Formats: sequence, C-alpha cells, structure tokens
Amino acid sequence: MAASSSSSSFHCWRYHVFPSFCGEDVRRSFLSHLEKELQIKGINAFKDHGIKRSRSIWPELKHAIWESRISLVVLSRNYAGSSWCLNELLEIMESREALGQTLLPVFYEVDPSDVRKQTGAFGKAFEKTCVGRNVEERQRWSRALTNVANVAGDWSEKWESEASMVEKIVADVSEELNCCTPSKDFDDFVGLEAHIAKLSSMLCLQSNEVRVIGIWGPTGIGKTTIARALYNQLSSDAYDFQLSLFMENVKGSYRTKELDGYSLKLHLQERFLSEIFNQRNIKISHLGVAQERLKNQKALIVLDDVDELEQLHALADKTQWFVGFPSKGEAIQILCRFAFGQNSAPEGYYDLAVEVAKLAGALPLGLSILGASLRGMSKEEWTKALPRLKTSLNGKIEKLLGVCYDGLDEKDKSLFLHIACLFNGENVDRVKQLLAKSALDAEFGLKVLVDRSLIHIHADGYIVMHCLLQQKGKEITRGQCLHEPGKRRFLVDALEISDVLADETGTETVLGISLDMSEIDEQLYISEKSFVKMPNLQFLRLYNNFPDERVKVYVPHGLDYLPRKLSLLQWDLYPVKHMPYKFRPEFLVELTMRDSKLEKLWEGVQPLPSLKHMDLSASRNIKDIPNLSGATNLEKLFLRLCENMVTVSPRNRVISITQFLLDKYAISKYAESFEFVPKTLADNAGLNAMEIIASLYTGHGSGNTKLGIDLEEGACKDVSETKVWDLFATKLFALKYASDAACTVLRVDQIIMAKQAGGPRRDAAQAAGAGAEED
Repeated sequence: MAASSSSSSFHCWRYHVFPSFCGEDVRRSFLSHLEKELQIKGINAFKDHGIKRSRSIWPELKHAIWESRISLVVLSRNYAGSSWCLNELLEIMESREALGQTLLPVFYEVDPSDVRKQTGAFGKAFEKTCVGRNVEERQRWSRALTNVANVAGDWSEKWESEASMVEKIVADVSEELNCCTPSKDFDDFVGLEAHIAKLSSMLCLQSNEVRVIGIWGPTGIGKTTIARALYNQLSSDAYDFQLSLFMENVKGSYRTKELDGYSLKLHLQERFLSEIFNQRNIKISHLGVAQERLKNQKALIVLDDVDELEQLHALADKTQWFVGFPSKGEAIQILCRFAFGQNSAPEGYYDLAVEVAKLAGALPLGLSILGASLRGMSKEEWTKALPRLKTSLNGKIEKLLGVCYDGLDEKDKSLFLHIACLFNGENVDRVKQLLAKSALDAEFGLKVLVDRSLIHIHADGYIVMHCLLQQKGKEITRGQCLHEPGKRRFLVDALEISDVLADETGTETVLGISLDMSEIDEQLYISEKSFVKMPNLQFLRLYNNFPDERVKVYVPHGLDYLPRKLSLLQWDLYPVKHMPYKFRPEFLVELTMRDSKLEKLWEGVQPLPSLKHMDLSASRNIKDIPNLSGATNLEKLFLRLCENMVTVSPRNRVISITQFLLDKYAISKYAESFEFVPKTLADNAGLNAMEIIASLYTGHGSGNTKLGIDLEEGACKDVSETKVWDLFATKLFALKYASDAACTVLRVDQIIMAKQAGGPRRDAAQAAGAGAEED
C-alpha cells in the first residue's frame, strides 16, 4: 500500500468520484439525490449517461474507473445480478490496488454480511449471474464482493432518513478529497526535501520506541512549514498511524486562560485530547489521562508554536533539532521563486537578487516577503527600492519579528536592544564583562535569547544576531522618540549622532552611542560640552571600519566632560591630546583609543577597579603610561606602534595581565611589574647578542617566520607555541628588529637605573644597535 499511496499522489485524476450501482435499484431515487448533492458541493462525479451513443460503453467505463480518485460502490439487492456491475467492481478493486484509490461502499437496503458471504436475496441474484460462467470468473467476482464488504461503509438500515444518509456520504467524500489531494503548499520551499529526510531519519519510523523531536530556530526560518510538510507526508495511510494531530498555536491557548500552572497544563491536555479524538470539550481530572489514553497506540503528534517549557512538559519531553539557514544559492532561488516565479534571476537581475538576499539574511520568510514585494518591478525600480530596504523593515516581517520581542520580559528586552545596537558580532565574554555591573543579568539573559533563537553564539564565542532581528531592534529604539534622537536609549545612525553631538541635544536617557565614522559624509564637529547632558552614558563607540580613510573629526575646544558611568570607551582617531581633566573612569571596563592624538591619559592614580582591557595602539604621540596600580583587574594592555613611548611608570605592579603587546618586544611573563622582566635579564640572563641574531637569521632563513626572542629565558622560540606574538617576528623586518631587541636587552639595566625608568628610548636603542654593529 505504501507504493500505491505514493502513486496516487502523483496521478492525474479526471473525476473526483466514480459511482458504481445497479440502475434499476437506485437510479431514480437514492442515486439522483446523491448526484445532486455531489454537484452542489462541487464534486465532479462520472455519469454514464454522458457517454456518446456511438461509442462502446465498457472502454469508457473502464477509463472513468481508473481516472477517478474515489470509487463509491452502492451495493443494492440486484447489484450482484448484473455482470456489468460485477465487472466494474473487479476493475475498481484492481485500480485501488494499483493506484491507492479510496473505496467507499454503501450498503443500500442490503445486509453487509449477505454481500460478504453472497447469501440471502443478494446471494440468489449472484447465483443467477454465475450461471454458465467458468469457475475462475465466479471466484473472482465472489472474492471482490467479499473484499468490498470488508471495507467499512454506510448501511441504510442505520439511518432514519435517506436524506441524512446522502448528506453523510457527501461529507465523507468531501473530507476524503481534502485529505488525499496532493499538496502544492510547499513547492516554493527550497531545500525542504533535505529537512524532511533529516527529520524522518531522526524519527526512526520503523522503531516501536517513542520518539520526540523539537524543531528549533529563529522566527521565519521555516519551522512550521517543515513540520506541516512532514506531518502531511507521515499522516497518510502509508505510515499506518492510528492517531494523528497537528496542534496549532499551543502558546496561544496556554496564555488565554488566567489559571495557575497546574490548571493550565490540565487545560492544554484537555484541548489536546479533544482534538486528537475529535470530541468536543473533553474534561480530565489529572495530568496522567492523556498518556493513558494514548497507551499502545501509534500516534503522530505535532505541537506547533511552543514557546515555554511548561507547555512542552504538559505533553512531552524535549529533544532539539536546529533548522539551518539555506545556502547562498538556495537563498537566491527562494527569492527568485517569489520575485520572478522561477528558480533563477532573469538576465540583468542577478546582482540585484544577491543584494536583496543579503538584506534578508538568508531567512526564508524574509526572502519570500521581499521577493513578493518586488515582483513585477523593473531593474530600475529594484535599484530604487534597495536603499529603503536597507533602512526599514517590510511591514509583514516587522510584525512577525515583533512577536518574538514582545514575548520577552523587560530585562531581556533591554539586553536584546543592547546587542542589536552595540554588541552584535562581539565576544560573549567581553559583553558579559561590559554588562557585569548592570541590572540586566547578562549571564541568564543571553541564555534566554539563545533559547528563543534571537541570537546564536558561535563555537568561537562570538554573538550573532540575524540582520533582520538587528534591524528590528534598531527600529524599536528609533521608535522611542522618533524626532528627538537625543532622548533615545541608543544612538546608531551616523547623521543623528552627528547632530546630537554637535548641537548638545543628548539627554540622561542615552545609554549607548555607536558610530562608524566612515559613514560620516561631512566633517563631524563635537562640542566641548557634548556629553555633559548624558550622565548615564555607559557605552561610547566611535570607530572607523575603513582605517585608510582619514575621517575628519574636530573637537576644536577639547572636551570638558566624559560621563563617569562609562563602561566602554572606544574612540579611534581621538583628536585631542589628553582626556578631560575631571574624567573619573571608575566604572571603565574597556579603554580603546587606537591611532589617537593622545600625549597623556591622565595625571596621578585613577581608581580603575573594573578596567580589564586597554588598547592605545598606534597612538604615536603618547609618551608615557600613567600609574596603573589601581587597575587591579587589568588583563590586556596593547601598546603597539607607540613610537614615542618613553616611560612606563616604575610604580606599575599589575599582577593580573595575561596579554601585553609592546612594539619590538616579545614578553611572555611579567608577573610583578613592567620593569621586572628586563631587570632580571640584565642580572641573570648573560645573553650573547650575536648568538641570538644568528639563531633568528638561521630560523627565518629556513622559513620559520614565527621565531622570536623569549626575553625571560634568553633564547629564540616559536612565538606561536609560547603564545607570544610581536611585529618583529615577521619575515620582512625580522633581522632588523631582532638586532634592536637583542642589543637593547644587553643594556637594559642601565636604562632601568636612569632617571626616566621604563622601556628604552628610540635614540638609546639606536645607539645600542650602532654599538653592536661596531662590535
């Protein structure tokens, strides 16, 4: 039967119903009423009186039987008295076996047992027909009558009126047509077959064990579509499930009742039992009823739109299967199906289709909605539509994504907006550090967002939020105060940020500013009091995605103020020589001022208990690093390309640093202070500069470009193995930098003892290098 069901799905049916009957018994009564009701319901039934008189009747009947989805056999008193009827029945049973057609028997004024055994008046009619027939033909007819009588059908004796019986038969026919009609609902879902195959293999359909699979993924990726397609396939007769149910909107029914947790679970099980047994208003007294009623029954159950563990626990345990995003090729194919009605883009549209597919982020729902919205447009219209699609969501997409956001509590909503506006693509540990002192409970909140498929955390530890969700988050923030951006919690638009900073229109509402300075079309002027009205600002990011593009940022009168609540201060190309004099960075977790004009950070000792990361790389004017003894939790200090660095304060004794990058040095351990390593080397290492240079030269010459100097052990080592990286380990400049470093090491004690203690001056290093050359 499995093969038959499969065949029926692809067969082209000409008629909905083929009625087989004995005309003298039912044509002018029961059959006429039945045909009229079928016609009213739009059901196409074969009618033998439509055969042209010049044609042979049997070939037409035979074709009609094989081209009908349902065979309706009306077994009456004289049905077996007609060899025509019996031959029709043989053909019906044969086509049913071959094509999986549906057979609906009707026992009209005849007992089903008489048909099955060929007894009574029905049997006498059969005997008359068999007179003169050979044994084989008689046996075939008898077997067909027995088989048709074994199929459940309607018996006229059970009905009070013929009209009610006709109504019931037509309803059964209609329902059967609805169920057996092959679905084309999922023809546009590219890659569906692969999802179905994977899920089917996980279900282990040949096993007698209970299997539970949870389909998990972001909104719009196709979870319901996959589940519905799988259900349609598995609920057919081929898989022999005794019970099947696709239970929609589980979360909706769960939330509509104002009941306690136990009562809500009872309500959910009552709905479940009512639907699966097709009985209204089933009531139960305890939670074990559903499991008991389904015991020893093969059932297929799909629970759609589940968003709380309690809902799942009320009906099943959980196993997860994550729905993956389509590939680039599949994404473009989905878009093209909805935009052009074909699998590929017409000539001249491909690049536009690729761009739109990127905006949808390979989300099937987004691809289908955007594709449909662009259908019928010219290339010029597509091009004009792109800027709008980049800055605002399609209404249908926005509404659907809004459901996901609305289901969060206030803390998790806030965390969602933090990630959408500031931290998408950032390391999860870094985000936890930056939010550690907030009221958001980032550790728990991130798990919630992951469980709701609103973010994904890669194996390498980076947070990824889908671009449509990120855009939704930004639009939620923008909607907080549409025409006064300075009153929003987060500012992310370059033009709006420029206006707020230049016009000093920020307010205490602002928590975060994130500006890609490469997006600024004109010069950005920042007032010295731009941040005075934003005392609650915690995250300030002014970065440049295109380092080679020199953005013109002007702070003509310097800055008078930066908020003390800043947790993140990232300002690439900072154009001022110093930080505001009254800046107190007591909450600062990360300070990043790459390629800045800074000459000095601040005076004296600042309380820096939260500082974990400091990056002043390429700040070529900075001359010294102030006393960081208050930074008791500092883990990373980056000073690459700080060419004029003269002093690292001798009072610095930072014991928590795990990563320290200072240009032309490769330092692996510096547990007590920055001068600890060079002083120890001068006292104990006894290095030979020429041996080190020779080792480096030989190693680099053999292709080992990762060879560097371990100053603690006074030897050349592979810096990747010792987790030490430095610019001098590159092949091109290896020998020059190695010479500087090795010769500096021999004279470092003298430098440490000088008045300006710390790392070597450039001129001292050069003089040392010259001396080595003379030696």
